[in-house]
Amino acid sequence: MLPDYASAQALFSQYDLSVSRETYQKLEDYAVFLADYNEHVNLTAITDGDGILKKHFLDSLLLEAQCRAYLPEGGRLLDIGSGAGFPGVPLALVRPDLDITLMDALQKRIVFLELLRDKLGLTYTAIHGRAEQLGRDGAYREQFDVVTARAVAALPTLAEYSLPLVKVGGWWLAMKGPNEAVDPALAAIGTLGGKLVETLRTTLPDGEERAVYVVKKVAPTPTKYPRNSGQIKQKPL
Repeated sequence: MLPDYASAQALFSQYDLSVSRETYQKLEDYAVFLADYNEHVNLTAITDGDGILKKHFLDSLLLEAQCRAYLPEGGRLLDIGSGAGFPGVPLALVRPDLDITLMDALQKRIVFLELLRDKLGLTYTAIHGRAEQLGRDGAYREQFDVVTARAVAALPTLAEYSLPLVKVGGWWLAMKGPNEAVDPALAAIGTLGGKLVETLRTTLPDGEERAVYVVKKVAPTPTKYPRNSGQIKQKPL
């Protein structure tokens, strides 16, 4: 399914990455399970081994490599809109110390993530829910050291989904493609208690650019946020 281990290591080395043979075998198991499951439940448009490696696994592993300083040992991490498990599951494979929760609004994806967890022998939690609802729940609001999100929504909207869940002093790591600038989201980020610290950029093997916007939670989110989904969509901050 995936390219052989030596080929993958050669690719990873271009990005100063390395994974063990044991971890790569689990990535192989993940890829096979995803491709098979995808025949019955639509989870991803990318189903070939090379594409899964470069567009899903490499992209997710780069987050850990680039943002190691923002992923504290033993920290609690929430991945919003996990879908088929990116970046949360690859993070769980290479950072078993993290307490990872994967969240998605579609139950069919949660079922897949739970089956995948058992198959790979991982310990993450998968929950069915919406970020704007969790952000008003005391069990989740401002409880996470790190919140990640990958291509879930436009940045001003994504900020309102994400920052209420980050504890003060924690980090929001927003993964984006090349066509969305952070400037239109800066006002929303500030309103919600965040501050942009840096932008990390890289290019995938096919030339696609990626950016991670690193936002620190510097103040509590005002209690009126997050609003309900209709308000967020109709009038983004």
